[in-house]
Amino acid sequence: MDNNFCSILIIAEHDNVNLAPETLKTLSAANYLVQQAKLDPAIDQVEVNVAVIGHNLPSVVDAFKGIDGIDNLLVADNEMYRNPLAERMASVIVSLNQQFTHILAPASTFGKNLLPRIAALLDVGQLSDVIEIQALDTVIRPIYAGNALAKVKSFDFTKVMTIRSSAFDAVPINESRDEPVNALTILPIADNTADDNDIYAVSDFVSQHKEESVRPDLPTARIVVSGGRGLGSKENFAMVEKLADKLGAAIGASRAAVDAGYVANDLQVGQTGKIVAPDLYIAVGISGAIQHLAGMKDSKVIVAINHDSEAAIFDVADYGVVGDLFELLPELIDSV
Repeated sequence: MDNNFCSILIIAEHDNVNLAPETLKTLSAANYLVQQAKLDPAIDQVEVNVAVIGHNLPSVVDAFKGIDGIDNLLVADNEMYRNPLAERMASVIVSLNQQFTHILAPASTFGKNLLPRIAALLDVGQLSDVIEIQALDTVIRPIYAGNALAKVKSFDFTKVMTIRSSAFDAVPINESRDEPVNALTILPIADNTADDNDIYAVSDFVSQHKEESVRPDLPTARIVVSGGRGLGSKENFAMVEKLADKLGAAIGASRAAVDAGYVANDLQVGQTGKIVAPDLYIAVGISGAIQHLAGMKDSKVIVAINHDSEAAIFDVADYGVVGDLFELLPELIDSV
């Protein structure tokens, strides 16, 4: 780092009511940058900023009261930001009259949609799916479906990063603290008068459909039970649902099971699906393609049930059961 300051911006993910857990983990990644900056004798100023962009945001702003280490909370609260369109949000960030050395967001669909546009507008590269921060300009990220790790150094003034949330713990929240946020700055509201050549004419929000479930959210669940093609049918996949319900677990699936129509695609775990790292991951009838392993191999304990003793899933499993899942799974369900 050639400059004598470190100014970090975290873009908060939320639904205008609740702060997403991935944001708390992105804040944890930012703390590693702060630690590195404080160890650098050439840096005499370190600042952590959080941008909250949306509409009717009091509850989201209040969520930051119990979080330490935030110097400035930058808020853009306007009807035009009710839905997180990348074109509008990116224009707010790049229009700030402030130089940031680092811009971070979760490596969720939110961050993957927003940060590439910000990087392009700033004419810098992007560091994607960061799992470790080694220096202010150097990170570790997975490549080749997680089969290798790349050490990447960025020479851009502004480092734009998406943070893989499964690699970082959430920052603690002191719920009993009721202090006001350290600073509150209203971000400039971008002009909402769109014409055919306007940036806002590029996209518009049409609708959103979200599956409601009493089960835990897949990316943040402590226990995940996933089923694969080995279950054979949508009807048989019901056994995975029964086990998950007994364990209070979230449901996942391999891409093969999703493609076969056993479950909806928002339950897919893997390189092109959700990345999870629960305390317990139970894989039922999943062979263990590298794309699936990339999405779950960081789980603390992995249990695999498969009839094929040579299945790749056993290479990452802590406990493996070789046998007929149609015999084993009902017994497991009854025993829980």
